[in-house]
Amino acid sequence: MKIFSIMAFLTTLMLHLLLLVPAFIHCSPVQDPESVVQQVQKSIIENEKRRKLGYYSCGTNNPIDDCWRCDPSWEKNRKRLAECAIGFGRHAIGGKDGKYYMVIDSSDDPINPKPGTLRHAVIQQEPLWIIFKHDMVINLKMDLLVNSYKTIDGRGANVHIAEGPCIRIQQKTNIIIHGIHIHHCVRGGSGYVSDSPNHRVMKTRSDGDGITIFGSEHIWVDHCSLSNCFDGLIDVVHGSTGVTISNNYMTHHNKVMLFGHSDSYQEDKNMQATIAFNHFGEGLGGRMPRCRFGYFHVVNNDYTHWQQYAIGGSSSPTIFSQGNRFLAPDDDDHKEITKHFDSSEGEWKNWNWRSEGDLMLNGAYFTPSGAGASSSTYAKASSMAARPPMLVASMTAGAGVLSCKKGYQCY
Repeated sequence: MKIFSIMAFLTTLMLHLLLLVPAFIHCSPVQDPESVVQQVQKSIIENEKRRKLGYYSCGTNNPIDDCWRCDPSWEKNRKRLAECAIGFGRHAIGGKDGKYYMVIDSSDDPINPKPGTLRHAVIQQEPLWIIFKHDMVINLKMDLLVNSYKTIDGRGANVHIAEGPCIRIQQKTNIIIHGIHIHHCVRGGSGYVSDSPNHRVMKTRSDGDGITIFGSEHIWVDHCSLSNCFDGLIDVVHGSTGVTISNNYMTHHNKVMLFGHSDSYQEDKNMQATIAFNHFGEGLGGRMPRCRFGYFHVVNNDYTHWQQYAIGGSSSPTIFSQGNRFLAPDDDDHKEITKHFDSSEGEWKNWNWRSEGDLMLNGAYFTPSGAGASSSTYAKASSMAARPPMLVASMTAGAGVLSCKKGYQCY
């Protein structure tokens, strides 16, 4: 009887230990796109069930916004936002498990950041939910190096990061950037920059991106307004994965978004990124996005302007375009949505590019290639349930920075 009792105790102990494991899984790297597919399918089913039960109640058909924008008490429930991510970046929790940090000072010192400044907040090592006391324009002197488990939440203030170097996320995890104007970003010089309270790194001259995501995972950029940067508005490179870019308003820029470092950097082959509910507006050239290697779900976006092309790529990326609205320019030479770089037709014909349920307007057309609709390859590039393209106008009506006032719904 003692042996049976001991065995029963050990079995119970192991079950308890197994129940503890999931609490630590969310920050582990996403190495294999196949391992994400089943999680995505389960998430889609769960979200549809919650929607039918009335969990989404604002009626925009945008599952992110309907998750939190309904609440006039959003200021008291800021961290609910962390439960609303979708797509491949849905595990990004930011600073949900940390304290609030109030930014009260718009100044910037890259080497010795003052308490109360944005740089002082983002370099801390513990999780933080960063908010702003009042409207401010932050003119950074060097790239803002954001540490893991941070949320930069601009709701309730008019916050601009502009006229200097901008945001860099390098080899970090679990970061949310929400509700920030990011524009007129320039290349930063070389020099020392604080990346934690007690450590500085030497940085070479930066590229001048609005947001650089470098070797990082579980990143979510939502409801930001981006324009007029030196290089890209958002670049996702060097093995980054688990990324969602959603509800952003992008304007007045040539090379908008890049996914994948170079045609020779094969570490990007497991990259998975979701581009959803964004409005690509006036004055844009192309790269919405431009992809290399990896798997990309471009879903329910509104493309109202492009000068050259909308979606492009090289190095055989898998691109799943679903439920978008494409309004081609009047220029007859640029009606095509897609552009294939650095390859012959014999090569790109084998790349897996697929359009499903997209709305093509003013002569817009998508050139598909590679495997057919039944290919399992597209499961690795499918991250959420698409809505019909006729709903894109309502889903993207609030793209970009929202106006949020205490006691009222954000609009």
